[in-house]
Amino acid sequence: MSEEETTEINEMIIKCPACNVDGIAKSIMKEIEIPHFGKVLETTIQCEKCGFKHSDVIALEHNDPAKYTLKISKETLSVRVVRSQSATVTIPEIGVKVEPGPKSEGYVTNVEGILTRFEGAVKKALQLFEDEQTQTNAKKTLSEIHELINGNTTATLIIDDPFGQSNIVSDDVIISEIPEDELKELKTGFSHIEDR
Repeated sequence: MSEEETTEINEMIIKCPACNVDGIAKSIMKEIEIPHFGKVLETTIQCEKCGFKHSDVIALEHNDPAKYTLKISKETLSVRVVRSQSATVTIPEIGVKVEPGPKSEGYVTNVEGILTRFEGAVKKALQLFEDEQTQTNAKKTLSEIHELINGNTTATLIIDDPFGQSNIVSDDVIISEIPEDELKELKTGFSHIEDR
């Protein structure tokens, strides 16, 4: 049995959202069952004329909100991590956090991959902000990330998912409920309009 099971494929030719030429872009939608993630809709739009390409993975199942916690150590760097587009990823000991936004994407990686993503974000901050305080903080954070990647120290990986679509695939993960007051404060990455 394959690791991913495709259940439905829908292809159509559409107007390209980038160059606006009608009948040239191909839209492919596939419903896929992914282990540890559930059913997802994988979408791809590709235009032969202008080269535009966009892909996304949208979770189709909602579970109970969940907090996934794992101690980061040399032994857990290869542990698989599934982060849904609505999850917040935090490593509190080094002060890094990624919250979902409107363009947030889900991904499958491992603990080291999470650290590498944070490393890239901190390096970008070093390039964007030249003030001394930001430079000092970013260099300290970068050093702490490298210590974690090299297995020289430990920290805590926390994934808060209001739709319970994420996972840390390990016997050592602690899965708990998200308290109601914390749940209300979590960002989901989805825009909403409030009633007045």
